[in-house]
Order: sequence, then structure tokens, then C-alpha cells
Amino acid sequence: MASDTCDGCDDSVSIGGGIANIWTQESRPTEGIILELADGTEHLLCYDCIDRLPDDREVRAADVRDLA
Repeated sequence: MASDTCDGCDDSVSIGGGIANIWTQESRPTEGIILELADGTEHLLCYDCIDRLPDDREVRAADVRDLA
């Protein structure tokens, strides 16, 4: 399974899909997703950081920077 860094907290995030673990048949869960925000930017965020994003308005890149 592949991993990358969360844009919000800099923790390592497991990314499911593809053929990264076809030979090992590893079954770690996906720990985050890539979100396209209202300003057109894309960010890989772990589920904890997604939960910390504002609910009352459209999310923008500045909101992701504020998670750090």
C-alpha cells in the first residue's frame, strides 16, 4: 500500500487502491483522501484533519494551512 504525507498535519497517510500491495495482499485501511477545495486546490488529508475543517462555509487552502 502506498503512503503520502497529510497536507494538514504532516503525518503519514496510507492510500488504498491501485496495485501497490498486490503481491503482499496487505489489508491496511485507507487513512485519508484527496479533496478538491472551493479555490480549486487539491490536498491529501487524513480523516482527523478532515474532521477539523470548517463546516459552516466552503473550505479553501488557507483552512488547510490553519490545521498545522
